[in-house]
Amino acid sequence: MDEQNRPIHTFQVCHVMEPNQNNWLRSNWMQRQAAQKVYVELRFTLRDCNSIPWVSGTCKETFNLFSLQTDEPHPAATRFRPADYAKVDTIAADESFTQTDLGDRVLRLNTEVREVGPVTRKGFYLAFQDVGACIALVSVKVFYKHCPSTLRNLAAFPDTVPRVDSSSLVEVRGACVENAEERDTPKLYCGADGDWLVPLGRCVCSLGHEEIDGFCQACRPGSYKALSGNIKCSECPLHSSSHDQAATICHCDKGFYRAAKDPSTVACTRAPSAPRNLISLINETALFLTWSPPSDSGGRMDLTYNIMCQRCGASGGEEDCEPCESDLGFVPRPLGLTGTSVAILDFATHTNYTFHVEAVNGVSGLGGNTRPLVNITVTTDQTGPSLVGVVRKDWASDNSIALSWTEVEQQSNDILDYEIKYYDKEQEQSGYSSTRTKALSVIVTGLKPSTMYVFHVRARTAAGFTAYSNKFDFSTGDECKDT
Repeated sequence: MDEQNRPIHTFQVCHVMEPNQNNWLRSNWMQRQAAQKVYVELRFTLRDCNSIPWVSGTCKETFNLFSLQTDEPHPAATRFRPADYAKVDTIAADESFTQTDLGDRVLRLNTEVREVGPVTRKGFYLAFQDVGACIALVSVKVFYKHCPSTLRNLAAFPDTVPRVDSSSLVEVRGACVENAEERDTPKLYCGADGDWLVPLGRCVCSLGHEEIDGFCQACRPGSYKALSGNIKCSECPLHSSSHDQAATICHCDKGFYRAAKDPSTVACTRAPSAPRNLISLINETALFLTWSPPSDSGGRMDLTYNIMCQRCGASGGEEDCEPCESDLGFVPRPLGLTGTSVAILDFATHTNYTFHVEAVNGVSGLGGNTRPLVNITVTTDQTGPSLVGVVRKDWASDNSIALSWTEVEQQSNDILDYEIKYYDKEQEQSGYSSTRTKALSVIVTGLKPSTMYVFHVRARTAAGFTAYSNKFDFSTGDECKDT
C-alpha cells in the first residue's frame, strides 16, 4: 500500500538468508530522443537489516544502477551479459522499514535521482543489481530536461535541450511572431535545469497591428497604426475612417482633405467659408478694406486671405471690367494676408473698383472645390484735381535728391503745405515714406545710392488733400538735372 493506502505493484526481492546474491532486473530499450543527459528517478522501499533475525553478514541495504548505450535494441534471444553494463551508482536508502512498519502497513518510500550521460547512442538500457537486500522497486521515471518552447517579447523560441556541460548556457535566437519585426535581435539562454535565462532583444508589432496577449493582432476597422512599435492602435482622427483591418492610415471622409505636409495622424479638414462683413473706407490718401473671419475655418489654423481687384466701367457689368492697374499699391500686400484689413494706395479718381476677398487654408483647391469669395465695389472720388504741376529734380547725391515743382490753377496763399510720397521703385510693395514742406521745393534725404525712386506730390488746402500729381522717377547719385 502507498501513503494513501492504495495498492501498488512493485518489483521486489528479499533473498537475505543466502550469501552472494546477484539478482538483475533490466528495462526495455529506450530511445534517447533529443536527450544529451538522462535523469533516472527511483522510488523504492528497503528493509532495515537489523530488523531481520539471523541474517547477520548476508543482508545488504543498497543496490546498484547500471546502463548500456546501443544504437539498436538487442534481439530477444540475446544472452544477458552484466559485464557489458556500466555502473552508474550505488543506491542507498534514506529511510528503511522494520517489522513494526509491516504490521502497521506503513510504506517508507525513498526517492533518489541519478544522472546518466552523456548519452551519445540512439538508445539505452537500464539495469538494477541486487546483492542481497530486502527491497521493493516501486517506480522508475526516466526523463531529460529541456527548455520548453516559449514566447517572450513577441518572439518564439523553440524547445531546446541544454548542453551536457551544466556550466554552459545554450544561446537561442527567437523568431518574431507573425506581423512583428525585430527591433533588437531577440535571444534567450537555455540553462542546464531547463530554465530560460537572460532575455535580450525584442520584436515589435508591425504597421497596422498591436500587441494583445503576446501576439500582434490587426487593428480593427475604424482604427489604425501608422508606425511600427509596441503602441496600441488609435481611433481614426476626426473626419476620417478605415473600413478594413490592419489599416496604416485613415482616409478622409468625402469633402475633407489633408494637405501635403499634414501627417496622417491629424484630423482631415476642409476649405474655409467666405470672409464676412466686408466694408470699405476711403479718404484722401488711401482706400481701406476690412472684413471678419469666415464662420467656418475648415478646422485649420493656417488661414490667410487674398485680395483680387477689377477696375470696372460705369455699367458695372462683368463684361465692362478689367484687371486693376499694376501700380495699384496694397499695404501690406495683396496675397497671403494673415490680418483682416488692407490699405490700397494710388487708385484712380472717379473709378469703380471691385475687390474680391477670399479666405484660403492648406486644403483650399483640393478636390476641385471652388473658393468662396466676398465682393465689394468702391467708387473713388478724391477732393478736387491735383494742384501740382511738373516735378523736377534739381540735383542729386548718393543719398539725397532735391525736388521742385510748380503750382497750377490755384493761388499759393490757399495752399497750406505739400506732402511728398516716395518709395524705391524696385520695392514698391514694401511700403512708402513721406515728408511735408510749405515751400515749392524739398530735399529728400536718407536714400540709397544709385537707386531709382518714385515721387508723388499733393497739396493740402483748407478743404483737405487734393489728388496726387503724376508719378516722377528720379535716381540718386546723378548730379545732372532731370526734366
